[in-house]
Amino acid sequence: MARRSPSLRFQPAGGGRKPGVPTGKKQTLTIERLAHDGRGIAFHDGRTWFVEGVLAGEQADVRVLGARSQVVDARLERLIEASPARQPERCRHARDCGGCTLQHATHADQLALKQRTLADQLQRFAELVPERWAEPLTGPAFGYRRRARLAVRWDDAAGRLEVGFRAAASQRIVALTECPVLVQPLQSLALALPDALRALANPRAIGHVELFSGTAQALLIRHVTPLPPEDIQRLRAFCDAHQAQLWLQGAGAPEPAGPAQPLGYRLERWDLTLAWRPGDFVQVNAVVNEAMIDQALDWLAPQPGERVLDLFCGLGNFALPLARQGAEVIGVEGVRDMVERAAGNAERNGLGHAHFYQADLSKPLADAPWARGGFDAVLLDPPRDGAFELVQQMSRLGARRVVYVSCNPATLARDAAALGRQGFRLRQAGVLDMFPQTAHVEAMAYFERMA
Repeated sequence: MARRSPSLRFQPAGGGRKPGVPTGKKQTLTIERLAHDGRGIAFHDGRTWFVEGVLAGEQADVRVLGARSQVVDARLERLIEASPARQPERCRHARDCGGCTLQHATHADQLALKQRTLADQLQRFAELVPERWAEPLTGPAFGYRRRARLAVRWDDAAGRLEVGFRAAASQRIVALTECPVLVQPLQSLALALPDALRALANPRAIGHVELFSGTAQALLIRHVTPLPPEDIQRLRAFCDAHQAQLWLQGAGAPEPAGPAQPLGYRLERWDLTLAWRPGDFVQVNAVVNEAMIDQALDWLAPQPGERVLDLFCGLGNFALPLARQGAEVIGVEGVRDMVERAAGNAERNGLGHAHFYQADLSKPLADAPWARGGFDAVLLDPPRDGAFELVQQMSRLGARRVVYVSCNPATLARDAAALGRQGFRLRQAGVLDMFPQTAHVEAMAYFERMA
């Protein structure tokens, strides 16, 4: 079994039960290292402290957000001694908004943290080290986010609608005057939106708001009660002025508020356009998404005529580029609407050898009609809770090559161990920097089954 590094140990609690640490208490700490979530770790009075907004080696006054047993959550109050690696935050809201937690770290240090997180999870939970580490896939550090959700809440005391992003470790809404991680078309839309919503006759009806930029810009308004016609007209005028489509969602599915051109996004390297509707899952980072697809195809190396299975296929983000390579692709997804849109995307792009099916991906798959005959390769891109039930069936699907795209290194490691028990070896792994300025880690791993 792999031995853990001493630097990963937490300080023992020590003898005796200590009094609790009150919320709001101020404490001076020296930060030893960063945790996987980007918070600093310090040890004081027999407790482990997790501190937002600090770097390793810094001395700081911190304020307690909460405590449980021997663990204390805190945030930076005042720097006493800054790390030489600290950089000024580009956004004035960075220390308050919960969206970007690592703007005070260089992009290189952010990538190094993500790489350490992935390596540690694979070793700790699966006792695995890939035969080769791939270089991190990166894109722009700012101006990358093409999809965002804004929180909206009516403040009875102030008689005012609050619009913005949630504050770190709080339900409080931070009003934005800038957001440099959004792509440029969404920056102007997001900053003008609060005044437009406050001008409505019934702003209390607004639940939350989503923004999207692709082949067109779109604004989705989720409302908890029907909007009066005059408010819909105001919102349409606002969207027309910002060259965006207006979509509304009450109790049912999102619908355009008037005539609308098809929404979608491009995969330029493969000359593909994928249609999309508000509410569908779309990767937020277009540059890293294309690099991720390119790497997945390179690692899987599909040959014309091979059968490739794409699990959790969504709109066909991987399936259609795989089909462009000449492979016969079977895409499987649990949501029927997504299956129908993926099939429509294949048809519009002239890919008759990509076929899509709905299935419960927690149930056995090898006996499904579309799985008969087996597969040469499998690609899967599951949600955060991973695909443990599914990967335990992998050997029955016949594939010798597997690419696993993950948004949670812990469940990737758990599932990698299950693949290892079936004779799959971890050949390559690497970080996908889908969310710069945050500690969120996405990764890709490539497995080959031994003869």
